Amino acid sequence: MASAVVQVFGQPASTDVARVMACLLERKLDFELVRTDAFRRGRKLPELVKMRDPSSKVMLKHGDTTLTDSRDICRYVCTEFPRWCTRDLYGAGALERASVEKWLQAEAQSFDAPSAALAFHLAFAPRLVGMPSSSPAAAPDGIDDEEEARRAATVAENERLLLRVLDVYDDALGRSAYLAGGEFTLADLSHLPNAHYVACSARGRALLASRGNVARWYAAISARPAWRRVVGVQARSAHCPCALEA
Repeated sequence: MASAVVQVFGQPASTDVARVMACLLERKLDFELVRTDAFRRGRKLPELVKMRDPSSKVMLKHGDTTLTDSRDICRYVCTEFPRWCTRDLYGAGALERASVEKWLQAEAQSFDAPSAALAFHLAFAPRLVGMPSSSPAAAPDGIDDEEEARRAATVAENERLLLRVLDVYDDALGRSAYLAGGEFTLADLSHLPNAHYVACSARGRALLASRGNVARWYAAISARPAWRRVVGVQARSAHCPCALEA
């Protein structure tokens, strides 16, 4: 393994950072987390981060390699380093890798948008305006009826979209324990950050529980020690909308 230090720049509450951390922890790789939220109070964000990723969501630096897309970072981690865990996260051969890639594409193109929208409206937004995360029906002080109606419509539409995706997942998970087969892979890991935030609200948990195979799958992948370590780090962040037991 190369001796260069692996550095991850970002905020642990970010889904992109959480995805990268989970992958590195699954691979049992040492890394340095450089929290960019620590640079907000009178401290300048490192120029390297600003040049590579102005949004500062996530960045990985390993020697001369710098990457800013969390899914590409996970692919890099799985191909650059030797196997430090018993399971091959990215597939042991061409066919297995093709199956992993199919689900990685499904996560990025179909699961990500509706789950991110629901995570925001059901978990993050209630913390900002002081409303119950389990029910978006009652508008708190400061939110007018028209704005609340738009929010309720957005939640309903993204629930509809996510349920369509979960129907496909539920069917696939009826045939195998994990999305790409019998073993946990990047296909499953990539879903964890958004699914976790969806599950931070009662309404989101009910959505995931409404599909039996999905519920069983999510319970299994969210209980993995590597992911519980990520959740533990997130729970200590002011940006995290929920603090589940690590």
